[in-house]
Amino acid sequence: MIFIIKVTTNKEDRAMELISDKIHKKQLNVYSLARPHGLRGYIFLEAEERESAEEAVYNLPYVKGIIGKTVTYEEIKNMLEPVIEEINIERGDIVEIIGEPFKKEKAKVIRVDKSKGEAVVTLLAAVVPIPVTVKIDNVKVIRREKEEEEAEETESSSETKQESDELPKINKDQDYNTGGLLQDEY
Repeated sequence: MIFIIKVTTNKEDRAMELISDKIHKKQLNVYSLARPHGLRGYIFLEAEERESAEEAVYNLPYVKGIIGKTVTYEEIKNMLEPVIEEINIERGDIVEIIGEPFKKEKAKVIRVDKSKGEAVVTLLAAVVPIPVTVKIDNVKVIRREKEEEEAEETESSSETKQESDELPKINKDQDYNTGGLLQDEY
């Protein structure tokens, strides 16, 4: 049975350590403890029966209690098993930083190190461009450099087409002997 333990937010790791120590000291029938990434204020505890789970968390700091209902593995599978996501950040992309301390700042990617999971960016709002290394998990791509170039090419080709549409049509059958002056309609 999998139980949901309510703990103090941002103290999940410390609460897990305390619960783990108690489980080992008292040799309780608890099989696993899990703290899913991104789920704040909760820990999953797998135990044989409710009494073991309650004894493991009883009277510990940061632990608020056990939620009454148990869950199945299928219900929490997506939180526990990592999803491999393709890293799709390239040099020149405009990104928004979603992690502290530069949260909601826009930046341009200078270099990407996929093996380390880091990107070096320069903040667009900064007066002096200072390279900042951030985790790829902490950035979100807003605009691609390739998309920008394609958009500029499309705009420039449509502008030239508009300019050519505005020029008057010249009729080759007319006599243009005006003494070096252009006609009014040109």
